[in-house]
Amino acid sequence: MNKASWQGVFPALLTPFKSDDTIDFDMFAKNLAAQVEAGITGIIVAGSLGEASTLTSEEKYELVKFAKKSLPADMPVVLCIAEQSTAVAVEIAKKAEEIGADGLMVLPPMRYKADDQETIVYFTTIAKSTSLSVMIYNNPVDYKIEVTLDMFEQLSAYPNIQAIKESTRDVSNVTRIFNRFGDRFKVFCGVDTLIMEEVMLGADGVVGGLVDAFPKETVAIFNFVKAGQYKEALAVYRWYLPLLELDIHPKLVQNIKLAATLAGIGSEYVRAPRLVLEGDEREKVLAIINEAIETQPVLSDYLNLTVDSSVA
Repeated sequence: MNKASWQGVFPALLTPFKSDDTIDFDMFAKNLAAQVEAGITGIIVAGSLGEASTLTSEEKYELVKFAKKSLPADMPVVLCIAEQSTAVAVEIAKKAEEIGADGLMVLPPMRYKADDQETIVYFTTIAKSTSLSVMIYNNPVDYKIEVTLDMFEQLSAYPNIQAIKESTRDVSNVTRIFNRFGDRFKVFCGVDTLIMEEVMLGADGVVGGLVDAFPKETVAIFNFVKAGQYKEALAVYRWYLPLLELDIHPKLVQNIKLAATLAGIGSEYVRAPRLVLEGDEREKVLAIINEAIETQPVLSDYLNLTVDSSVA
């Protein structure tokens, strides 16, 4: 995977389960097919939305291998690494390369709040262990560790650290990164509710959540913005925002699995300690999803647009 491959919409895929708690690969295949048809450009497996914390390493590898067999040969398959031990993270990185993954999305150390230097050494140790392309996931809101611009300056010395999932919630940070580093890193919006704004600011791609349930609309917003068709993008975005807000919630997995189920490309089963939504909580989420389905926009052709170089 070369640096140029880091562009477009990369779903952070759900891991569908059966009632017996095993992975539902038939449903996984159905969702992958819907994503490809919608025009996504790469996928990420075993991330937070993929319930990585409840997957075994072997299950993560099976997801990678299945995706590689199911997707077009040139579509990147990225494995998420979210570990508390550097040694285990390195082991997963090496295995990912061995089984054919194209890249890694690496979170900072889990559970222990590493300081800046510890975080840099963690990331660089993983990067040095593999030739795979690496995306650094910068999400201080959820994971309490911020990767600052000065830290990215040090990380820039490692050529296979090539992309940033920007999830600080501060849209200005996209511009700060470009001002500081030019095109050294590919920058992805990592917060669903900010996809239009950050792509307008020049983000190269989107790592999305609701794309798991509504892939066409996510890709349409990205493509319309890149083509300078802001009015068309805004119409879709305004329809989409109540759904996108389901992503910035502690129960984002349950919310998005429910949306994917109603869209016909997912199932609700989650792994404990998560539980399926019930009662009033479920009804509130259902109301948002059903309203969106009833008012779903008719999309014009968004797959064959000319990119406007001034916003690319």
